[in-house]
Amino acid sequence: MPNPIVVIGAGQAAASFISRHVALGNRHPVLLIGDEPVPPYQRPPLSKKYMSGETGLERLFIRPAGWYAEQNVVTRFHTRVTHIKRDRQQIETESGDRFDYHKLILCTGSSPRQLNADIGGALSGVFTLRNIADAEAIATEFRPGRKLLIVGGGYIGLEAAAVARKFGLEVSLLEITERILQRVAAPQTSDFFRLLHQKNGVEIHESTRLLRLNQTDRRVSSAELDNGETLPVDLVLVGIGSIPRADLAERAGLDCDQGILVNNTCQTSDPDIYAAGDCTRFMRNGQYITLESVQNASDQGDLIARLLNGEETSYNPQPWFWSDQYDCKLQIAGLSTGYTRTVLRPGAKPEGQSVWYYAQEQLLAVDAMNDPLAYAMARKIISKGLHPNPHQIADLDFDLKSVIQ
Repeated sequence: MPNPIVVIGAGQAAASFISRHVALGNRHPVLLIGDEPVPPYQRPPLSKKYMSGETGLERLFIRPAGWYAEQNVVTRFHTRVTHIKRDRQQIETESGDRFDYHKLILCTGSSPRQLNADIGGALSGVFTLRNIADAEAIATEFRPGRKLLIVGGGYIGLEAAAVARKFGLEVSLLEITERILQRVAAPQTSDFFRLLHQKNGVEIHESTRLLRLNQTDRRVSSAELDNGETLPVDLVLVGIGSIPRADLAERAGLDCDQGILVNNTCQTSDPDIYAAGDCTRFMRNGQYITLESVQNASDQGDLIARLLNGEETSYNPQPWFWSDQYDCKLQIAGLSTGYTRTVLRPGAKPEGQSVWYYAQEQLLAVDAMNDPLAYAMARKIISKGLHPNPHQIADLDFDLKSVIQ
């Protein structure tokens, strides 16, 4: 029996690879290894419907738990890989088990950034949100009237704030930069979500740094801010970004730089090792980027399966994202990095709008808030490489369909 294709990391990218591998009828054996005790699952709902209790565990699974065995995929969950021995084409687990591989696919994802222990980051009641265990631990703390401090005004923090308010918690959110979502969105999008959260009772502190967390009996009890305030808190959620998990690849001597470097076929510096998902950095428009999204992980995993099945193809990402907060659905098409101007387009409904990002006259991306039509048209327009006139976009009477036609 030939050595298997070994997949390390049981997330979206791994599930996408295996699904396409099976769909193509490729009978080469596959071994899937994950460090969590469950099969691959969707992570975006963790900060939304799973933490709120609206979605059960099995509904998170990308494929039913028994599907992998039915497809002759061998799985080893709750298993951590510690070494890659490239000269032998072999991996070793924490328990000392060794497995030879034909090809190796790294889908190791990313880890949340932590607060430093010297300012209270290790206290009881301080959480990050990355996996099922994190979401379940936080959910047990969500009780009406408790005071939650969220550190970081990105999408994870804002989504968690919306869930916490539904549970009746008092929520304060700190953002060290001038505005929430500053790293990923235009001021118009920040303004929309700031107002949305303030209407729902969230206290937002922008341009504010956390100095330290104080404790009572090793449990967090208050937060000191650089504006002189001290906030009483019962629990803290840290959402200050993530770090690609490239340590395994680095120890194996693969080329890494803030992530595992891959080419346009998701191949690492070792031709027998591929990587997909949040752990990777790849070239786009002349520079290396990390793209943390379901779309990227899914598309890269799918691409590797097709490559290993003999198809000649390369990765040309068409990024998309989404976020659910209260009754608002944000949908994003494209990447806004490098924009020089924005155009605000009113939505068909009063509570809807879209923000269109341009680099000079080139359309880069669109944020659509409660405006699914604008999002659908934007994805088509961007995928076709079209660049509608910004003045027309600002006119609600202008039919977006005419751009494609």
